[in-house]
Amino acid sequence: MNELHIETVPTDALIPYARNARMHTPEQIAQVAASIREFGWANPILADEERTVIAGHCRLAAARKLGMVDVPTIALRGLSDSQKKGLSIADKKLATNAGWDEELLRLELEELESLGLGMPQVERRARTSTSIAGSSSSNTSRSRFRHGQRRRGDGCSSGEG
Repeated sequence: MNELHIETVPTDALIPYARNARMHTPEQIAQVAASIREFGWANPILADEERTVIAGHCRLAAARKLGMVDVPTIALRGLSDSQKKGLSIADKKLATNAGWDEELLRLELEELESLGLGMPQVERRARTSTSIAGSSSSNTSRSRFRHGQRRRGDGCSSGEG
C-alpha cells in the first residue's frame, strides 16, 4: 500500500478520465460547488501519476465552476490500468449501494434547519427522491440501529455520487 500524500495541483493540470462512466448534471455540479464553498475540501481528487483523474470528476468540475486554480489531490502511484479502472468504478458505485436511514436523515435535516443551517439542495432531494431517502436498504439500516445491532462500518460511504 502506498503512503498517501495530499498535493495541491492546478486544475488545468488534471485530465478527466476519457471513459468516466459517471455523469453529472449542472445541478449536481452546482451542489458540490456549494458544498465546497460551505465546508471546504473534505475529499481530495484521486489521480494517477500522469494526473488523470481516477475519482473526483464532479469535484473537479465544481472547482472549475468556482474559478479555483488549485485543488487538493492524492496521487495514486503504481496502479495498473485495470486497478485504476476498478478503483474508479468502485469509488462511484459503492456509494450508490448504500441506503439511508430515513428517520435519522429527517432528524438531522430538521436540526440543521432549526439552527438556521438548512441545506436546501440536500433537503429538497431528501424529501422527494427515492435515490436518497427511499431505498429498501435504509429500512434494514434503521432496524439494526434501533435494535442496537449496528456494527462499525454500517454508516460508511465512499465516493461523491
